[in-house]
Amino acid sequence: MRRLLLIVLLVCGPSVLAAEPDQQFEKIAAAYVDEFPAFSPVSATALGDHRFDSQLNHVSAEARAKWRAFATQHLEQLKAIDRASLSRPNQVDYALLRHALEASLWRAETLQEWAWNPLVYTELCGSAVYSLMARDFAPEPERLMHVADRLEQFPRLYEQIRETLQPARVPRIHAETAIKQNRGVLSILKNMVRPRLGLLAVADRQRLLDAMKTASEAVETHQRWLETEMLPLAGGDFRIGAELYDKKLAFTLQSPLSRQAIRERAESELKRVRDEMYGIAKKVYQQRYPYTRFPANPDKPYRQALIRAALEMAYEDVPPADGIVAAAKESMKVTTAFIEEKDLITLPPDPLEIIIMPEFQRGVSLAYCDSPGVLDVGQKTFYAVAPLPKSWTQKQIDSFVREYNIRSIHDLTIHEAMPGHFVQLAHSNRYPGKLRAVLSSGVFIEGWAVYTEQMMANQGFLDNDPLMRMIALKWYLRGIANAILDQAVHTDGITRDQAMQLMMEDTFQEEREAAGKWVRAQLTSAQLSTYFVGYIEHVDLRRETEAAWGDDFQLKTYHDKVLSFGSPPVKFARALLLDKAIP
Repeated sequence: MRRLLLIVLLVCGPSVLAAEPDQQFEKIAAAYVDEFPAFSPVSATALGDHRFDSQLNHVSAEARAKWRAFATQHLEQLKAIDRASLSRPNQVDYALLRHALEASLWRAETLQEWAWNPLVYTELCGSAVYSLMARDFAPEPERLMHVADRLEQFPRLYEQIRETLQPARVPRIHAETAIKQNRGVLSILKNMVRPRLGLLAVADRQRLLDAMKTASEAVETHQRWLETEMLPLAGGDFRIGAELYDKKLAFTLQSPLSRQAIRERAESELKRVRDEMYGIAKKVYQQRYPYTRFPANPDKPYRQALIRAALEMAYEDVPPADGIVAAAKESMKVTTAFIEEKDLITLPPDPLEIIIMPEFQRGVSLAYCDSPGVLDVGQKTFYAVAPLPKSWTQKQIDSFVREYNIRSIHDLTIHEAMPGHFVQLAHSNRYPGKLRAVLSSGVFIEGWAVYTEQMMANQGFLDNDPLMRMIALKWYLRGIANAILDQAVHTDGITRDQAMQLMMEDTFQEEREAAGKWVRAQLTSAQLSTYFVGYIEHVDLRRETEAAWGDDFQLKTYHDKVLSFGSPPVKFARALLLDKAIP
């Protein structure tokens, strides 16, 4: 704690701490950053706090009670401080910390995913090993022995998980996905741990081998329980309902936009973007078929067919089924070169590696960006891409590579890495106040990634290729559909057929993408809305800044400044950027 307070002093200067309320708040904030990682050693490792690398989470009722007491205590301390008397940066951080504590208590006491979502635990068990082995934050022998420490605790952890989960409340789709993911930790042991056994002394090697055997047996015991006890009894509803959804949406978004406002704006954007796509489609179609004459007032089926015809031109350029990762690596070179040529944003020096997605992470999305924790600044970031399932038919494979054609892979790379998540999170992790980095906003993060997709296309990526613009707009339609689907699933009772029509017809997604998104919408709630809400907030902020700065507006300056505040909700970035009142 003393070191964190010293950092605050060095960064902010003594004048900030001179005011009593600021000093009180910074003490609470430093204590929170120092103490909360102990409640989840696995998350602490991911954050870059390695004090607990030998420990494994407890998920018992006693552990939850301790967290509730911790969160309640910090909330009471915050309530004793007059937020308005704090400095502007501290006003933001105060709001973030209070919101995070209130959200955590609501999730534990009301939403109660700990009782009905087994995916919380497949993620935990896989990350327990993966987070130790993925990055070189310490010598490998030391990290391997911490793997042994954690593996020895697997039987206890799995027993607590079985005592905690209530099968009758588990939705069947969650049970089925957990069964697919559970053995993923074994592939981590096979691929990331076993090849490094030779680095250990004989006694340490034998201890790790014994721990791997113990853990493997515990995984298989849990697999049998998932298949024979949880799955047959799984009777929960994956739809969380309007009351829970609205509350979770408010906690997730931290936005003034209501569910209805999001729906109205999404439907308006859906129409506008389809109109823009039709205009581009006419041009690219006429380039190929110059004698085409278009009707003055085309009906919806005609417009739909012409947009599809233009998209088919983009689908002609696809990667081989086993070449997605190779295509992503080539895309990284192309997107990076364009950013540097246009001087769009300051690129971080951090290392970035494209990898095949670990098995325990698969089944929710095709790709993700795995950035280092906020306390591991400069460590490697992973842009993970999932391989195609071996069980897929040729028809399913063809559907997938059409959706992830070469231009789509460029868009994916922009979103996940350059200049999306990788660039933004590298900037965010350098914000001097670690509390804000720890309490980052998923809406800011996902919104920024979607914003960069459209920004790159608008700046002329791929020599102003109109088909690239079509694909970028199609990807934006996916974000719009995400927001509509998210609330329609959990509050409106939308059926699979209705959802597939929204995705495949209204937003031109291929069957494999739409089918995967239907599963994801059942497994998650509120998160799918973050892309669209974050995007429109970023667009609104840039538009407002352009008006405020006038002739002084420069895109790189704007991007660097927006990212300099960490990853707070966009409303706070707006206040700091434009010197507005802190909301």
